[in-house]
Amino acid sequence: MPDMRAQLLLVGKLFLLMSVGVLLRKRNIIPEDGKKLLTDLVIHLILPCSIVSSFLVELTAEKVHQTAVIFALSVGIQLFSYWIGRVAYRRCADAHQTVMQYGTVCSNSGILGTPVAEGLFGAEGTLLAAVFLIPLRVVMWTLGLSFFTRESGKVSWKKVLTHPCIAAVLIGLVLMLTGLPLPSLATDCLRSIGGCNTALSMILVGSIIADMDPRLLLHRDTLYFSLIRLVLLPLAVLLTCQVLGIGGSVRNVSVILTAMPAGATTSILALKYGADAPFASACTALTTVLSLLAVPLWCAFLL
Repeated sequence: MPDMRAQLLLVGKLFLLMSVGVLLRKRNIIPEDGKKLLTDLVIHLILPCSIVSSFLVELTAEKVHQTAVIFALSVGIQLFSYWIGRVAYRRCADAHQTVMQYGTVCSNSGILGTPVAEGLFGAEGTLLAAVFLIPLRVVMWTLGLSFFTRESGKVSWKKVLTHPCIAAVLIGLVLMLTGLPLPSLATDCLRSIGGCNTALSMILVGSIIADMDPRLLLHRDTLYFSLIRLVLLPLAVLLTCQVLGIGGSVRNVSVILTAMPAGATTSILALKYGADAPFASACTALTTVLSLLAVPLWCAFLL
């Protein structure tokens, strides 16, 4: 039986940080516009710095193998999630299907999953999470967006390739593969800014939860979506890893990041494209809250 004290301490810390976000939003210290500001700050600066700094490690054969395996596994997960989104929600309310399809493909692995991976596995977890998230970020702006636009042929590859987090991964890969050293001042700045990732990301998630619509939290479709997002998808990943003989950090990071809640972009895109935004907010909020239970359970099972 693994020692769960470290995992419980991490989850407790994340919960307290989220509670700070809820309190700040309730007191309007973080106004409605402030959530967008925090989101932009995390996505455009803090998370990219965290990603780049995670690649500043000595390149070994093991790391090359790990990153290649987790990248291929992540591609398979995204394709499977897209298929599940197409077939699993046909009996749900028509107004909810688009939201559920997108939320199945696009999780909150970037903002919520990366701090968890970092807390559990250190720099190795951050590195594996960054590579794991490459296919997800591509799918988010291509196949995922097609659920809302229904124009899968119109793909903004420029938007995909210039996404700050994907650009950070590409920069990090170049630095790791070439061994090109950075000035110590630049390295310290990257790590200092990236070190804010966990705290600021959790405060942001808390501010989102503070505005959730409680009337939709117990809707049948919301509960069904939560079951697929937090249980069935990570279970499928775990079984696939067992069949393929994938273990260690690659398996654990893949399962845990797959068990993350729906991403905040679910609500943002629902509002932008005229889908059911209140239902989308409920799905995001409920899966985020339930992930506080699901993630420690998955950790206890895996570690």
